[in-house]
Formats: sequence, C-alpha cells, structure tokens
Amino acid sequence: MKVIICGAGQVGWQIARHLSGESNDVTVVDSNPELVRRASDMLDVQGTVGFASHPSTLEQAGARDCDLIIAATHSDEVNMVTCQVAQSVFGITRKIARIRAQSYLNPEYADIYRRDQLPIDVIISPEREVAEAALQRLAAPATFDTESFLAGDAQLLGIAIGEHCPVIDTPLRQLTELFSTLRAIVVGVRRDGRLFAPDPGDQLFVGDEIYVFSHVEDITRTLEIFGKTTKKQERILIIGGGNVGLAVAKALESRTERVRAKIIERSRAQAEKAADTLDRTIVLNGDGMSIELLEEANVGSVDAVLAVTDDDKTNILAAVRAKQAGCPMVISLVNDPTLVPMMAPLGIDAHINPRATTVSSILRHIRHGRVRSIYSIGDADAEVIEAQVLGTSPISGKAMRDVPFPEGVLIGALRKGNDIIIRPKASTRIEEGDVIVLFALADDVPEVERLLQVSIDYF
Repeated sequence: MKVIICGAGQVGWQIARHLSGESNDVTVVDSNPELVRRASDMLDVQGTVGFASHPSTLEQAGARDCDLIIAATHSDEVNMVTCQVAQSVFGITRKIARIRAQSYLNPEYADIYRRDQLPIDVIISPEREVAEAALQRLAAPATFDTESFLAGDAQLLGIAIGEHCPVIDTPLRQLTELFSTLRAIVVGVRRDGRLFAPDPGDQLFVGDEIYVFSHVEDITRTLEIFGKTTKKQERILIIGGGNVGLAVAKALESRTERVRAKIIERSRAQAEKAADTLDRTIVLNGDGMSIELLEEANVGSVDAVLAVTDDDKTNILAAVRAKQAGCPMVISLVNDPTLVPMMAPLGIDAHINPRATTVSSILRHIRHGRVRSIYSIGDADAEVIEAQVLGTSPISGKAMRDVPFPEGVLIGALRKGNDIIIRPKASTRIEEGDVIVLFALADDVPEVERLLQVSIDYF
C-alpha cells in the first residue's frame, strides 16, 4: 500500500513508524529538511522535502500511484489544500486531514467537505480528541490513564501503586487465586522508567505504574484491590479556556448529573467568548498560576483541576500549585513527552498527551474494520490493539497456549459473541469472528500484526 504522510513532526513520525512497520510503502513530506532526514534515517520510509500543498512536491512524493494521503502538518489550511490537490490533480481516493480550528468544524459548514467541494474523507480534531481524553480522566479520577475498548464494555486503567496498596509484594498469579471472580488482569508494568509485560510470578512494588484491563462492571472493585477509592467529581476547575477547556466545560454542562465547573482563562477576549458560550460555568479572567486567583476559585475545595492551556510549563506549574493548595486530583496537558517522567515526582495525578491521542485516532480510522481500535501508551512505548480475528489468521482455531505470542504481549480480553472473557485461560480457543484485545510492547507490534494478518482496511 502506497501512503504519503504530510508533516514529519511527532504525529507524522509516529504514523510513519506504524505504517512502515507493516511493510507499506511510506513517503514522508515536510518543508523542514532535518525532520525529513530524521524520518528517512530512523524509519523504513522515503522522504521528500517541500511544501505538502504544492502539486510538484506531491508529484515527487509519488502521488500518481498513492492509495492514501494523511495531511498532518501544523497548518489547517495546508492540510485542507493538500487534500484538495490530492483529489483534483492526482485522484487519490482516501484523504485524512488534521484540523484544529473549531470554526472549520462547525456542523453548519459540514457541506464544504463534500467530495465535489473540499474532498476530505476523515477529519481528525486534536482538540476534540484531547477533550474526550480529559473527560475520561475525570470519569476515573483514581487512574493516571484510561481508555475504553469493546464498545465500552472493557476499560484500560493506568494505576499508580502507592504505600496503601494491599497487594504489594504479591505475585500476580496469587491475585488470580485470591480474587478468582475478578474480571481484571495486569497487562503492563512501568518500573524505574521501563515498561514491560509482567509474568505470573512478578510482584508489584510501591512506585510502580501498572496498566490493568478490567470489565467495566468490575472497575470499582479493581481500583479498591489496588488501593484506590472512587469519588464522584462534582466540582471541577479548568485552567485554560481555549478549544480544549471550552469543549470539556460544554460536555460537563450537558451531563444529566449536576457538575459545577469554573474556568480560569488568561486572555480577556477568550474569557469573554467562553462566558458567552457557556451557561452554568463560571469564567474568571486571569493567570491560572496565580495563587490569589486559585484561592478566589476555591481550588482547595474542588474535586479536580484540569490544566489545559497551550503551554506545557503553565499547565505543570498550575497543577502543582493547585495540588499544594489542597486539590486532591490534578490533571495536566503535556505536549512534550520528555516532561512526562516529571509528573509523578511533582505530585501530578494524571497527564494527557495530545500527540498520543491524535496518533491513536488516525490509526483507528486507517485500520477501521479488522483492527477496531488502537491506543498508544506513553511515548509510543506500547500499544493496546483491539482486532477481529480473521479466518485466515494464524491464531484462528488455536488455543491460547498454542499461539506463539512474543514475550512482550499479553491478552487483555476476548469477545465471543455477546460474552466478554477477561483473563482468558490457556485452553481458551480463538475462533474466527472473535474480537481480541492485546497489550503489546512497541518492538512486538509487527509480530502481533502478522499473527492477526492486519492490513490497512479503509473506512
């Protein structure tokens, strides 16, 4: 499959890594020669230096025989024009564009994306993806990461192991014996900065960050077993009233249960816009790092603070100040993956990586069908993959014990018809049509895709 990826930043680079690893013919286009050289040197891709929206650049990148183009540059307008040129000049049938500006996403103007107007097949909105991720974090305040699978019937939970965890120093196989009816399994452990798939004999220690796959009905019990309590989030303070903060506040206002939200926004114009847009949310104009303003917003009495400005340092410092002022739950938006290791030492309970959510969203649309969902963990350290088992797949018809999964792979769940099996047994047989959810370290993803016989299946 011939794929052109426009934009060699973090999102474009990660998409190129995924698709080139599946033996697709990938070309990366960017106006920055250094970014193109980096992609060409580190990945099995070709590189073209130039402006993605220029027909001559796309021609050089091989657009004449291209099957899919992904426009993920930093400019909405460049991405939109790139898709137009791809359709009008080269007849490329599948086009994905990353678009940030909410004005372009207004439902009133949806007609401009018709094939005879501005032909974009799939629009990815980072702000909307991040807002959804933020809402998921707020819904599971005892976790630092969370994502839904199997149509919402199963949940991936990121849990930090603290001193009060009752199962510290307990081999994982004993957890299975102690809680035989619990539909949950530990699929990943991050210890001292290294992420690995645990063996049954591995124990958990204070400071570990674990990834647990749980049936949605067993989430509360799962959290309690690992020393976490669940509390309803009724008072939320949002620092940053831009697209993300505004989207979160709107979603909170639309809920049936009563949620009291406040927004702190530095820009007066943006604060006025937020105040005009929202009905029940209180909007304060000022600096989210100001302790005086945080106290005015009663930060010590809110259930959670969500820092989602467009500046990483502001988000981190505001979250730290909110924590010091007595807020029990702080969540920070962090674009720079190198800052993530600082979150736990600073007392920040959870973080959101916009690039990871965007990458996951793009991959989900590309692989729609056989692969139903992909969630990228950390800085692409691992993936959780949900896929339907094909009749031609090497794993079809085999018992779990007979499938040669790599060491860095663990099965989280298996759906058979209407039944969901969390922690399937070694004797469980995988059949055609089953839906399987796997945790796989990055180096093992290509082998997982081979076992699933994954190929790009278009939307």
